Amino acid sequence: MQLKNPILGLCQQSTFMLSAAKVDQCPDDAGFEVAFAGRSNAGKSSALNTLTHASLARTSKTPGRTQLLNFFKLDDERRLVDLPGYGYAKVPIPLKQHWQRHLEAYLGSRESLKGLILMMDVRHPMTDFDRLMLDWSIASGMPMHVLLTKADKLTYGAAKNTLLKVQSEIRKGWGGTVTIQLFSAPKRMGLEEAYTVLAGWLGLMEDGSEEEAE
Repeated sequence: MQLKNPILGLCQQSTFMLSAAKVDQCPDDAGFEVAFAGRSNAGKSSALNTLTHASLARTSKTPGRTQLLNFFKLDDERRLVDLPGYGYAKVPIPLKQHWQRHLEAYLGSRESLKGLILMMDVRHPMTDFDRLMLDWSIASGMPMHVLLTKADKLTYGAAKNTLLKVQSEIRKGWGGTVTIQLFSAPKRMGLEEAYTVLAGWLGLMEDGSEEEAE
C-alpha cells in the first residue's frame, strides 16, 4: 500500500513569508529550503501554484515579473523559494545584473538550501540560462531536479521524445545526478514525482515513505 506523501499537507497549508531583494534580507538560514528557478517564460509560477494548491506565486502574461527572492513557509523548518525569472528581453539590463548578483549570492551562501528545481519549457529546453544553472549545480554539489513544463502543449509522444533527448544531453554534459521529468500545471501531470523529490530534500522521507517513489 502506498503511504501518503507527507509533503502534501505542508504544501496545502503553505503561506507567503517574505520577499527579499538581497541575501541579508532572507529568513534565518536554518532548516530546509528548496528553490525554484527558470527563465521568465518557463511556467515557474504556475508550477509553484499547482504544487502548493494555492496562488502563492504571481502569474503574469508579462514574463519577468518575479524580481525578488520570494519565500513561502511550509512549516517552522521548511520553505519554498521562488527565484527571479531571467532572460526576458524587456527587462532592463541593470535590473538583470542586480538579479544575477543576488541570485549568485543566495545560491552560493545559503546553508539551508537543499535542492534546486529548474523549470524548462518543454518546447524550448536547454537555453543558455539552463546550462548555467546546470553548471552551477554540478560545481556546487547542489541536487537538481528538472521539470519540463508545459508538457500539455505537445503530444505525449513528442513530449516523451524531448524528455529522453534532454535527459541524454544532461547525462553527457553534466553526469547522471540531475533528475528530470515531464510536468504540466493545467493537466496536473507529474505532481507525484515532483512531490517525492521535494519530500526527500525537505527531510520528510522517513519510516519507509520512500516507497511512494516506486
